[in-house]
Amino acid sequence: MNKVAFYLVKNPLTQLSKFILDFFSELGSMTVFTRLAFVAIFTPPYKRTITRIQMDQIGVGSLPIVALTGLFMGLVSALQSIVELRSIGATSYIGRPLGTTIVREMGPVLASMMVAARAGSAIAAELASMAIGEQIDALRAEGSDPIKKLVEPRLVACMIMVPVLTTLCDLIAFVGGWFIATRVVQVSSFFYWDSIMEVLTPAFIWGGLIKSLTFGFVIGMVACYSGMKAGSSSAGVGEATTRAVVTIAISILALDFLLTKIFIVTWW
Repeated sequence: MNKVAFYLVKNPLTQLSKFILDFFSELGSMTVFTRLAFVAIFTPPYKRTITRIQMDQIGVGSLPIVALTGLFMGLVSALQSIVELRSIGATSYIGRPLGTTIVREMGPVLASMMVAARAGSAIAAELASMAIGEQIDALRAEGSDPIKKLVEPRLVACMIMVPVLTTLCDLIAFVGGWFIATRVVQVSSFFYWDSIMEVLTPAFIWGGLIKSLTFGFVIGMVACYSGMKAGSSSAGVGEATTRAVVTIAISILALDFLLTKIFIVTWW
């Protein structure tokens, strides 16, 4: 009986210790990987052809789902804003809350989530397949740098295309909000767009772009890291993809809170 009680006490402590050690070990490995990838971005020769291919796959490939996300985000946000503004008789100012929430928060976060689900998972699966097939080891054997050849183009493409997709998502969301505003509460188109432009200060716009750029960096970095660190078995592809998407989603939400806090203190 005493042995059973001792095991029940000891086992959770052992699992906790193992979790902490694994966490810091993974964090250290990720930090080294991030440093090498960041240095590779600014070190010639640049893989422009591969980068353009990745930009097409990430940007053009993710455009339909990002556009749909932006449209329904604008429709739902406008409907919810009408419910809240109607109680104070200010439905004509529907453009103001839409302008702030979409550009500052919802646009960057939701667009990045869609890119992570569509492109981030594809990057992780592709690199995991290469790692399991020993193609990455073959690159090292022939003297090539896998980070320079595989990671840099995908990371740069994510950092370029996520802000572009976020901007398009914001614009489409405003169109969705315009449709609800003009059809449901009969707000004039001029007043709707004018109220949006009143709140879109340079600080708000730059804040949204900085968020999307940061999220793009996280998507590319985590997806590449998860793919290249995949296990040797066939199940490693699925595990790497799942780990990449979950880690990216949590990182985006945590960074959104952190950046919002910084911007409120400094800019907003």
